[in-house]
Amino acid sequence: MKKQKKQQEAKPKAEFIFQKKNYLFMFIGLIFISLGFILMSGGGSDDPNVFNPDIYNFRRIRLAPTLVLIGLGIEIYAILLNPHKKKSK
Repeated sequence: MKKQKKQQEAKPKAEFIFQKKNYLFMFIGLIFISLGFILMSGGGSDDPNVFNPDIYNFRRIRLAPTLVLIGLGIEIYAILLNPHKKKSK
């Protein structure tokens, strides 16, 4: 009887994998990715027979993909971040 009670009491506590700090960085990464895709959108032409050179501007070719890649990097950092790690002096 006593062994059964000890085994029931010794159950590990259920804990989330990620902490508040992880979710904060994930949210920031999602903002960067969303902003990149928003900046990448548009630039089409109303008439398909007319070429619109705005599709090749700096914002769509350089800035937006860079923001998406930065956002993905932040997401990877958020996943690998260990909030339980203590600073050693």
